[in-house]
Amino acid sequence: MISTWSEWKRYPRPGRGDNLEAPISPGIYEVRTAGTGALYSFGAVDNLAQALALLPVGSKSWFGRRDTSDAPDLEYRTCATSSKAGAKAAAERMIGRRETYMSGAA
Repeated sequence: MISTWSEWKRYPRPGRGDNLEAPISPGIYEVRTAGTGALYSFGAVDNLAQALALLPVGSKSWFGRRDTSDAPDLEYRTCATSSKAGAKAAAERMIGRRETYMSGAA
């Protein structure tokens, strides 16, 4: 069973000390560029909070620290499911609908 999408939230920028707000459960996530709405990342995972926390954002400097000057302005939303299999099925349905829409719009 799939729940509903959360509201869009600003993705924490490196060095600011912001927190992620995501369930520690299976589900799907979507990350987009705030200014354009362009898709940045999408996935069906076992643990939403962990997947979002480990998302590579920006680049690393020679000293192992993230360079905050080129980090994109991102926002994210999540949709919790009861299992990873449910998350994968929901993600496949979403991808199918998006492809159908894009082929009709072209």
